[in-house]
Amino acid sequence: MTEPERTPLRVGLVQHRWLADPAQLRERLRAGIGLAAAQGARAVFLPELTLSRYPADVPAADNPGATAEDLLTGPTFEFAAAAAAEHGVLVHASLYERAEGADGLGFNTAILVAPDGELLGRTRKLHIPISAGYYEDTYFRQGPAEESHPVYRPEALDGAALGLPTCWDQWFPELARDYSLGGAEILVYPTAIGSEPSMPGFDTQPIWQHVIVGNGITAGTFMVVPNRFGDEGSVNFYGSSFISDPYGRILVQAPRDQAAVLVADLDLAQRADWLDLFPFLTTRRPDTYTRLTAPVKLDQPYGSVAS
Repeated sequence: MTEPERTPLRVGLVQHRWLADPAQLRERLRAGIGLAAAQGARAVFLPELTLSRYPADVPAADNPGATAEDLLTGPTFEFAAAAAAEHGVLVHASLYERAEGADGLGFNTAILVAPDGELLGRTRKLHIPISAGYYEDTYFRQGPAEESHPVYRPEALDGAALGLPTCWDQWFPELARDYSLGGAEILVYPTAIGSEPSMPGFDTQPIWQHVIVGNGITAGTFMVVPNRFGDEGSVNFYGSSFISDPYGRILVQAPRDQAAVLVADLDLAQRADWLDLFPFLTTRRPDTYTRLTAPVKLDQPYGSVAS
């Protein structure tokens, strides 16, 4: 409705499958980042647990954190920093971060790294799935509440406001809304989702996409969703990575079963344009939302029954 004052931000994502050969996997990812950078992307986003086989298709053994890595000295940060330096772009990646604790659990962590090797952002996954094929509660602890929804505004992206939640977080409208209230313009969800081992005939891909796009509409945010694809044991990941805008339009989308590089221009002025037309934030009624902040009642998984 108004003439934008900001140049659209070009971003990219890489959809890949896990490869058992670490060198080959890194080379595929580097090539994807290079393709996006060659098309003018200023930041490139990668799927959940970027360099790892997805571990949680089976419950963890006694030492779940054996495959976790240090945040700043581990292979994922090293790879992201090297790729960022090589291609002159910000690189986002995801890792199983080692943590102290007798339970052996670590964090599922998203990072954003600059070409000079600076860590620009780090966000730990808040919501942890517990279903068949996604036994993540046996590997990961919940991200701390006190650092739950950080918004990063890198100078390299002209101050564009990014949130970096992860996968299962994408199903929760409360999270997208909280990021929006913090000024986030873009939410990036590194993802590992596919088939449901307990319901093999049920394709969740359309529902998954609808939920994320819908949360972007009500939050007034762009959604960047890099997923992996391919069979990794009991889960067959369905790719379908995409980028959507605040109006709910799919700007670009990857196939279900192929490697892909997506690039899109994000007109960040659309956020204000949309939220002026549909002012979801300013017409909220937080005084009526007390139940949303009540502790979880595990004995009432479908909500309490009215008396």
